[in-house]
Amino acid sequence: MTRLFHKGIEQRRLLKTEIPGPLSRERHARRQKEVPAGFGITLPIFVERAGGGIVVDVDGNHLVDLGCGIAVTSVGASDPNVVERVREQAGRFTHTCFMVTEYDGFVDVAAALNRLTPGDHEKRTALFTTGAEAVENAVKISRAYTGRPAVVVFDHAYHGRTSLTMAMTAKQMPYKHSFGPFSPEIHRVPTADPFRGAGTDDAFARFADVLRTQIGVDRVACVVAEPIAGEGGFVVPAPGFLAKVAEFCRENGIVFVADEVQTGLARTGTMFAVEHEGIVPDLVCTAKALGGGLPLSAVTGRAEIMDSVHVGGLGGTYAGNPIACAAALGALETIERENLAGRAAEIGARVLPRLTELATNVSAVGDVRGRGAMLALEFVEPGSKAPAPATATAVAKYCHERGVLVLTCGTYSNVIRLLPPLVIDFELLDDAVDVLVEAVRKVTA
Repeated sequence: MTRLFHKGIEQRRLLKTEIPGPLSRERHARRQKEVPAGFGITLPIFVERAGGGIVVDVDGNHLVDLGCGIAVTSVGASDPNVVERVREQAGRFTHTCFMVTEYDGFVDVAAALNRLTPGDHEKRTALFTTGAEAVENAVKISRAYTGRPAVVVFDHAYHGRTSLTMAMTAKQMPYKHSFGPFSPEIHRVPTADPFRGAGTDDAFARFADVLRTQIGVDRVACVVAEPIAGEGGFVVPAPGFLAKVAEFCRENGIVFVADEVQTGLARTGTMFAVEHEGIVPDLVCTAKALGGGLPLSAVTGRAEIMDSVHVGGLGGTYAGNPIACAAALGALETIERENLAGRAAEIGARVLPRLTELATNVSAVGDVRGRGAMLALEFVEPGSKAPAPATATAVAKYCHERGVLVLTCGTYSNVIRLLPPLVIDFELLDDAVDVLVEAVRKVTA
C-alpha cells in the first residue's frame, strides 16, 4: 500500500523552518486573542493541508502525523474515498435532521455497524455527533432498559467532557477541575492494570465485591469499559479481566457497554478491540475514526435493549448528519477494502519490538504497551514506578521540533501515545520512530 504521494503531498518529513515557524507563530498570536485559553494545544502550528501520514503547516513544513487528530483520521487525512462521497452529498443536501425527514445515508451507516460490531444477534444503531454523546446515550439506553440508576466505570477511564461523562472520566486535571458538581450514581472501581495495579483475579474480585456490597448489583444499569484506556494512558487490562466483567454483567442483568470510541474500527488490529478477548458487548460506542474526519458517533447494540427507549427519547438536531454519514460510508469502505485492521496489526508488529528494545536499555521507560497501531511508552523516574511527566513532555517537544507529531496522555501525564494513520507508508513510519527513539535517548541521557 505504498503511497509516496497523497493528494500531491510528498510522504516524507521535511522541515523548512523551525517548529513552530514564523507564520504559525503569527497565527497562534491571533488565536490567543480570539479563542478562550481553555482550549488546550499540543503543538501551535497552523495546518494548510494534510494527506496520508503527513501534515503540512503554513510555513511549508511536512510533519509526520502520529496522532491522527486523536485517532480520527485512521484512513489518512482527506482519504479520497471520503472526500468524493462528501463532495457528492454536499451537492445534494447538507441537512434535514433525521428526526424530521429521513435519508438513506443514516440507515446505511446503521446497517454497516450492525454488521461489523461483534455478535450475530439482532442489532440496532443510533447515530449521534460526538463520542461523549454516544457514551451518554448508551447510559440513557441502559437505564431505560434496566430501570436501574447506577453506572460503573473504571480507573484511568476517559468517556468525555459533558456533565455526565466528566463524572465518568477519572482524571481530574484538566478534564474535571473546577467544573463540578457532577452527575450522581457514577461509581468507580479498580481495573486490572498490569503495570500499576492488581492482576486479573484480584481486580475482578474487587470489582465484584464493590458491586455487591457498596452499590448493590440490582441497582446497576450498566458497566462502561474502554477495552484499552485511551486518555488514561493506553492501559491494556490484564488478560481475561474484561471477559470476567462481561460475564458478571450477563449473570446479573447489567448492560455491558464497550466504549470503543478510540479503540474501534481497526485501530488495534481487529475491527473492534473487544474481539481480542472474544467479548460480545451488549452496547458498543463508536466515534472518532467512524466519520473519516467528520463528527459522527454511534451506539450499536442488542435490538431489545436499543428498542426499549420510548419514541422521541433518542435524537439530536445534528445526529447522523448526512454529510458525516457520507464520510463514514467512505471511511468504512476504505477500512474494509484495504484491510486496515490487518494493516494496524502490521504496524504494531513493526513498531512494538523497537519500543520494547528501547525500554530494555532505558530505565526511564517503565512500560511499553498497546495493540496494533495504538501503542504507548510510560515514563518513570529511573529505578521506580514514580511517574515522570516532565520526561514525557520533553520527549514530545524533541519530536515536535524535528517534525514528528506525537501526543501525551495518561492519568499521570507521563505517557507518549502513538496513533499513526493506518495507511502510513512504512518508510515514513520508520523515520518517525527513529526520531522518537532518538528523543528518548537524548532526553534521558
